[in-house]
Amino acid sequence: MIGRVRGWRRGWQERTKLQRIDLYTRVTLCSLPWVFLLSWGLLPLGATLDHGPVAVALGAAFFTVNAVQCVLSNRNVAPAFAHYRGAEPFPPRRLRLPAALLAVLAGLLVALAAVGGIDDPGLSLLVLDLPLAFTVPYVLLVPVRTYLLRCAAFAVVVLGLLAAVGAPAGLLFGAAVSLLVVILLVLISTRPSAWSLTVMWQAEEARDMQARLAVAEERLRFGRDMHDVLGRNLAVIALKSELAVELAQRGNAAAVDQMVEVQRIARASQQEVRDVVRGYREADLPTELLGAKGVLEAAGITCTVEGADGPAGIGAPPAVQAALGWVVREAATNVLRHGDPRVCVIRLTTTAGAVVLEVENDGAGPGAGGPDGSGSAGGRFGVGGDGGGSGLAGLRERLAALGGSLEAGPAGDGLFRVTARVPLTAPGGRPSPGTLSTEDR
Repeated sequence: MIGRVRGWRRGWQERTKLQRIDLYTRVTLCSLPWVFLLSWGLLPLGATLDHGPVAVALGAAFFTVNAVQCVLSNRNVAPAFAHYRGAEPFPPRRLRLPAALLAVLAGLLVALAAVGGIDDPGLSLLVLDLPLAFTVPYVLLVPVRTYLLRCAAFAVVVLGLLAAVGAPAGLLFGAAVSLLVVILLVLISTRPSAWSLTVMWQAEEARDMQARLAVAEERLRFGRDMHDVLGRNLAVIALKSELAVELAQRGNAAAVDQMVEVQRIARASQQEVRDVVRGYREADLPTELLGAKGVLEAAGITCTVEGADGPAGIGAPPAVQAALGWVVREAATNVLRHGDPRVCVIRLTTTAGAVVLEVENDGAGPGAGGPDGSGSAGGRFGVGGDGGGSGLAGLRERLAALGGSLEAGPAGDGLFRVTARVPLTAPGGRPSPGTLSTEDR
């Protein structure tokens, strides 16, 4: 039992805020019919014990049918939510049995009133519980106008049957008030909850779509850059190669000059491609700090950057700034993917000839971006997953090449912290090298 409770708690902690709200709303709506059944639907039935075996049998049947109705209501809540969100249509056949049970409940209620098996206040409470289980999922399946009209028709039928068996005017008035209260209660509690969840899920889907569009746009930009670099040069190489072939066939020595020119253009193209890839893969620290702050705040996370001018102000080598830029990029990505934080703080400090970067957030938990659960920066930023700058393992290799280190893990009080330390001088007392070339990556 304790293990099961721990499993439930772990499952709750692993959910995002939106998933928790969704689960809480669904559980609340599923619990509502049972709360009414075990309170206003059960307590009045105790009075049937004083009115003979027929009243007791009718009361027991009413409670049993109502319990079955609550079970069916819980089973229909999830598909009703899906229907309301437009994910999938609700199968009409799932309403046949609940509708039949609602008619049976109404008949049992009228029979209790006819045999005098329950007093008037208790009967009004039973009327309050009568349509609740059926209407909780039903209100999500039809427009509000249709729901109100059909509930009004149901109320007229119930009140008419009670009047036909001789129910006094006071009881009819109480039953009418009870039906009005429960119909409006279900409407104002269920529809707004479903609407709120729909809006939040749509916002989440829009954010995911925005991230995918950003990746696609970056791929298009890279493709355009590569086309601009290689397109013209490859066309020139093709033309000069054809010219060299024709000259060679004629025995013209100028063919050698044309091939030398082809070789020069090919080498120039190779260098231009390296420059494009280097600019695409290098992480500029100030740019990454601004980008991380903007992305996190756009996701509703309060982000504070402290000491942002530290490495640039002390003249840190380009390789140090590039490595720390990768750490900022990967840490921000993990905060978005694996954590559920409200606040994120990025700190830059210098101690004992080293630059220290800390990225701290309050989203600690399973999969919050630790060494075993880190996401890949490549999937979000379009960077190749070759081990350089992809995940915390790749960051450790990048920092180790500069004599640095990387630590990631819980920091207490629900905090998760990533700490990167890079010396301003390379191992052995030499200055840290400049930015790594494309081949070294």
